[in-house]
Amino acid sequence: MSSPLTDAITGLTSPDAAARLAAANEVHAAGRKPAREAAKAWLADEELGPLLLGSKPEITVGLAVPRETFAKIRAANGVSRLAEVPSDQDAEEFELHFAGGASLDILTSRAPGGDGAIARYLEKFGEGVQQVEFRCTDVDRATAILKEKFGVAAIYPETRPGADSTRVNFFLVRLPDKSKVLIELYEAAPNKK
Repeated sequence: MSSPLTDAITGLTSPDAAARLAAANEVHAAGRKPAREAAKAWLADEELGPLLLGSKPEITVGLAVPRETFAKIRAANGVSRLAEVPSDQDAEEFELHFAGGASLDILTSRAPGGDGAIARYLEKFGEGVQQVEFRCTDVDRATAILKEKFGVAAIYPETRPGADSTRVNFFLVRLPDKSKVLIELYEAAPNKK
């Protein structure tokens, strides 16, 4: 069954650049909206807001797709470089950046049908927005503030290595409608700040 999001994911494989841009904007909006709602109070907080780049947060939508779709999106967008993902993480990924600010992280499982996070997500939900990533200047401090001030516990007890030497942690946040959004805070590698 088709939905606007699955149609947009298919649009990312289009040979037409304008169609890919429209699809990217739709996917980005689908992930950004609930994440902004979940992080609204965080962004307004006097100490946490600046760590998340305040009124202009850098938000990347993490889109989990099966391996075949991953390859099609990668080919259609002319991406040759894959991110360097730590070997203990079940993911292959690459980034797409579009005019107008839509940023996507395209993710797939290294071991389809396995027990890694991306494989489990695809098995349970199928392709879709798996996570929303906020750039952060200090993940350790942001994690402490989220726990102390907002009662939001991190998924991992400590910040861990992420793709391309980033430092990351994840937070599963419940929205008012009882749905959940997985938010990743990531700190750029020292040479990429």
